[in-house]
Amino acid sequence: MELLFIIAAFVMGFIALKINLPPLVGFLLAGFGLHALGFQSNDALSTFADLGVTLLLFSIGLKLDIKTLLAKEIWLGATLHNVFSTLFFTFALLGLKLLGITMLADIDTAQLVLFGFALSFSSTVFAVKALQEKGEMNATYGTLAIGILVMQDIFAVVFLTASTGKIPEITALALFALPLLRPLFFKLLDWAGHGEMLVLYGIFLALVAGAGTFELVGMKPDLGALILGMLLAGHSKASELSKSLFNLKEILLICFFLNIGLSAAPTFAGLTLAIFLILLLPVKGFLYFIIINKFKFRVRTSLLTSLTLFNYSEFGLIVGGLAFKMGWLPADSLVAIAIAVSISFIISAPLNNFGHTIYQRSRHWLKEHTAERLNPMDKLINPGRAQILILGMGRIGSGAYDELKDKYGDIILGIELREESANRHQELGRNVISGDATDPDFWERILSTSHVKLVLLAMPNHQGNQFALEQLQSRNYQGQTAAIAAYNDQIDGLLEQGVDAAFNIYHEAGSGFARHVSEQLNPQFNQQKEYMKY
Repeated sequence: MELLFIIAAFVMGFIALKINLPPLVGFLLAGFGLHALGFQSNDALSTFADLGVTLLLFSIGLKLDIKTLLAKEIWLGATLHNVFSTLFFTFALLGLKLLGITMLADIDTAQLVLFGFALSFSSTVFAVKALQEKGEMNATYGTLAIGILVMQDIFAVVFLTASTGKIPEITALALFALPLLRPLFFKLLDWAGHGEMLVLYGIFLALVAGAGTFELVGMKPDLGALILGMLLAGHSKASELSKSLFNLKEILLICFFLNIGLSAAPTFAGLTLAIFLILLLPVKGFLYFIIINKFKFRVRTSLLTSLTLFNYSEFGLIVGGLAFKMGWLPADSLVAIAIAVSISFIISAPLNNFGHTIYQRSRHWLKEHTAERLNPMDKLINPGRAQILILGMGRIGSGAYDELKDKYGDIILGIELREESANRHQELGRNVISGDATDPDFWERILSTSHVKLVLLAMPNHQGNQFALEQLQSRNYQGQTAAIAAYNDQIDGLLEQGVDAAFNIYHEAGSGFARHVSEQLNPQFNQQKEYMKY
C-alpha cells in the first residue's frame, strides 16, 4: 500500500508542478483520489506525517528571533485576529443553525464558539511551504506571517490543555531550565561536524530533546520542537542545520498532505457545510489585511501576509476530532472541516504563487500609508548615489562586494533582506542597507536607478533574482546586470530574460578556488608542449 501512496504522490505532484501549482496541491489531490478508490490512511503514514510537522516547527524555530514574537504587531495582531475571526465564524454558524441546517441543530452556542475557534487558525505547514518555495521566509511579510502562526500555536497549546483537562506534570517546571542547557547544545552542535552526524543531531534535538521531553511532562510535543529550534537560532550553524534537514522534512510533509486527503470521507451534509466555509474564507483573509494594515504596514506587506494566511488550518481537524470524541460536535462537522481545509489549500496555493501580480493589479485602488507613518519593520530606505548594487549579501554577495570595492572604491551598495544581517555588514565597514529586492515598491517608490550602472543579482533564490530582474526591466533600467544560478537551465532562462551575464555558482567556485591558489601560492611548474603518450 505504501508503494501505491508514493506512486500517486509522485504522479500528482509532478502534474501540479507542470501546471505551475505547488506540488502540495498534487499531494492533496492524490489523497482524495486514493480515498475515493477505497484506500485509508494507516499508522505508518500518520506517524511520518507527525514527524514531518515536528521537523517543520523545529526548522521554523532555527530561523525565529524571539524578539519577533514580542513585537506588538505580532502578539497583539494574532490575538485580535483570533478573537474577531472566532466571533465572525460563531455568528455565521449560528445564522446557519437558525436557518435550520440539520447538522447544527443540536449544537449549543458554546460548541459553536469552539467550532469558530477552530476555523480562526491558519496552517503553519502550508504557509511555511509557500514561503520556502518563493524564497521569502525572511521577507517582512514572511516574518509577520510566521510570527502570527507561532502565536496561534501557543493559543493551540492553551486550548488543548484546557479542553482535555490534562494539566502538565509538575516536572514541566523543569522546562524552564532548558535555556541553561543552551551552551551544551551549542557545543554539541559544534562537534557534530557537517555530515550525517549533523542531520542525526538535528533529529535528536527535534524529536527527543524537544518533542519527546515536552510530551513526557504533559505538554504539546510540537511546541517542544519549536522551542528547541529557537534556543539554537543564535548559533552560526543554525542555518546549515536547517538546510541539512530540509530534504528529510520535505519528504515527511508529503505524508502530511496525503494524510489530509485520505482523512476526508465526503458526505452530502459535510460537503455542503464545507462549501459554505469556503465562501466565508475571504472574510477571514480580509480581517488579516485590516488588522495588519492598522499597524501601519504597507499595502503590499498587508496583502501578501493575508494571502499567506488565507487558508484553514490542520489544527481545525485536531479540534474537530477532539470535540467529536467528547460528543460536542457531530461527525459531519469533522468531515466538513477536513474538506474545507483541503480545498482552502488548493485555493490558496495559486493565490500565493501570483501574490505579486495580485498586488500590482490592486495597488492603484488600495490606500497607502504616508512614508512618515510606516511601521519601523516596513520603513522606506534611501540608497544614496551608489553606482553598483548587490542584491543579496550572503557569502557570494559579500565576496563580490569586497572584490569590487578593492577595484572600484566606495561606489557599492549592498541590499540585504534581514536587518540584523545588514547591521553586521555595517559593523564590518560595508555599505549595506536592509530591503526586500523582490518588492515592486522597492524599485518604484524607494530606489532610484538613475546613477546605477551595474546590478548583481546574488540572492540565493532563483525566483527572487528573476523577479528583481523583471522589476529593473519594467522601470527602464539602462545599466548592466549579472546574476548567479545553481543550474544550467536557470542560466539559460536568465540569459533569455535579458541578463547580461549569468554565472553557475558551483562552476565559478571551482574557478575561483584555482585562481586563489595561483595568486596565494604562486606555484612553479615545468611547461610541457606535448602530453605524454602511453
